[in-house]
Amino acid sequence: MSAGRTLAIIAVAAICTFATRVAPFLLFSGKKPIPPVVRYLGQALPPAVIALLVVYCVKNVDWLTAPHGAPELLCIAVTALLHIWKRNNLLSIGVGTVLYMFLVQTVFV
Repeated sequence: MSAGRTLAIIAVAAICTFATRVAPFLLFSGKKPIPPVVRYLGQALPPAVIALLVVYCVKNVDWLTAPHGAPELLCIAVTALLHIWKRNNLLSIGVGTVLYMFLVQTVFV
């Protein structure tokens, strides 16, 4: 792939990313109230996405052989408890990920 094509792909990705970040501010500028359906989606989608990620994380766990999903369940519990305690998405997901990688590479080898 040529350097020009690579730069074009990066530019398109950057423009699309920027556009999706700016669009809500342009559409809902504060002069008129946010539509109820958008407010509902803002409340309902984050927990739905987290639930989907949990299902995705445990979909290939073999519950009948050792370690029987222990690292996954332990890390899900730690992530959930840390999030309930600190209410910080980045902290809870980061700690859960680091703990999972530590467990599967050192403890549950």
